[in-house]
Amino acid sequence: MNLLIIGDVHGCIHTFSELLTHWRPATEHLIQVGDLVDRGRHVPETVALARQLSEQHPDTTTFLMGNHEQSMLRHYGPEGPYLDWLEWGGRTTVAQYKARPRQLAQHLPWLAQRPLLWQNEHVLVSHAGLADSLHALDPTHPDGLLWRRGPLRKLPTQRQVVGHTPTDDGDPQLDTDSDTIYLDTGAYLGRNLAGVRLTPTGEVLDMILIPTHATDLR
Repeated sequence: MNLLIIGDVHGCIHTFSELLTHWRPATEHLIQVGDLVDRGRHVPETVALARQLSEQHPDTTTFLMGNHEQSMLRHYGPEGPYLDWLEWGGRTTVAQYKARPRQLAQHLPWLAQRPLLWQNEHVLVSHAGLADSLHALDPTHPDGLLWRRGPLRKLPTQRQVVGHTPTDDGDPQLDTDSDTIYLDTGAYLGRNLAGVRLTPTGEVLDMILIPTHATDLR
């Protein structure tokens, strides 16, 4: 199957829903790079839609863990509250779930089950990417695949596709040094939500950019 990989959504449900109209479920595996939550106006609705799609299409959808999901789980878990998270997106999420405790109780276990990466022989998708670091696979480390900022490792046979670091101009970027496609195009900043359609071998077939709907922004 071809791959349709979507960047950071951050609660922008209407923008996300429009991009999903480009998905071809019969012939494409849908992968989302994480950071469904925080910052936008419709976090519970966004998680509910992702959860619904994963249940309807269990073999052809993958919703990955992002650093914002990890931080949300830490806040509501036994180590919480996580006060730092509240300052960079979490306060919005907490406020939106405050009147929906039952939905929060449903969403937290689902978010906790999100995988850290998806890969085949030619493509590796994660939230922030694999760096040339001993901590590359550590989801809690600043150089790990949920948090890394900066150059990534060039893998021997796989193209990386990541989100996490917003591009400057709202367009996807290809780093030729590491053969990495960056898909966080700043949806929550009022720019775009990006999707890239790849062949199973990593060849780019199409780039999809959906300008952020005004109703998704705070």
